[in-house]
Amino acid sequence: MDEFELISRYFSNCGAKRHDTGIGVGDDAAVLQVRDGCDLVITTDTMVAGTHFFPDADPRALGHKLVAVNVSDIAAMGAEPAWLSLAITLPSVDETWLSAFAAGLHETAEYYNCQLVGGDTTRGPMSLTMVAKGIVPRGKAITRSGAKVGDYIYVTGTLGDAALGLKLCQGLHEVSKKHQTHILQRFHFPSARVALGQALRNIASSAMDLSDGLYSDIQHILKRSGVGASIDVSRLPLSQAVKDSCDNATAMQLALSGGEDYELLFTVPEAKRGSLDVLLSPYGIAITCIGRITGVAGKLELKQAEQPFNYVHSGFIHF
Repeated sequence: MDEFELISRYFSNCGAKRHDTGIGVGDDAAVLQVRDGCDLVITTDTMVAGTHFFPDADPRALGHKLVAVNVSDIAAMGAEPAWLSLAITLPSVDETWLSAFAAGLHETAEYYNCQLVGGDTTRGPMSLTMVAKGIVPRGKAITRSGAKVGDYIYVTGTLGDAALGLKLCQGLHEVSKKHQTHILQRFHFPSARVALGQALRNIASSAMDLSDGLYSDIQHILKRSGVGASIDVSRLPLSQAVKDSCDNATAMQLALSGGEDYELLFTVPEAKRGSLDVLLSPYGIAITCIGRITGVAGKLELKQAEQPFNYVHSGFIHF
């Protein structure tokens, strides 16, 4: 099977069929009809075998996760995901693996109303790179640089589940059978908070998704906004699975430094806090206030019941 047959068989009709795709897979480049009065939002993510996923990982789960983690970045900007490009490097052509990977890719892209419009294939150590493009009304993208002193800090969902799932897969932590399905689902099949991200456009002063862990990720908002933060770790939202499976110290480590939650971290001004629950209630996703933005630039203060919380961070290092 050559490159063009591979693309035609597995990727030429991947994802939703969007009316604003002029030319998709099959030409020298894609042609996309970006709407008037909108900004184009673009993000890129790479997953490397042995670094970001186990070499024997379920290929369908990989297809799902590759789409979801990219779409999560689009969601954090308050944008509508639209188009995907895939660069895939494979050591060999394994049609069973490709069929399962393409299925996971297609069903997840279709779920988020995205269309695969191009990319590249090559031979080598397995690496999966995706570029996601989204659309947001002109000037409405939520960035990391808008947080102000006094803003409240929120997260969606629960934290630490995916990190516990990784430890379960590595054989480093036990999880009872009643919680294993939930924990593994959160690790292998993350969800991007797309609808909620769009609802935050006129509410949030800053936002990002949680990929490397709360402790690391919030530093990006603090740096870009020139502010500090105070977080009460007793408010961190934990699933029943994490509570039942971990002591408090381990639960805090997973929630603060575990990563791969792909929940949204966002800040809200005092004036808009009252309307937050009303506007977000239709989406059925729990949100939790975990602290406030402070005035000491770059300073992250952790506390527990008004007392300082001593914590040693250890998380994923990209280089």
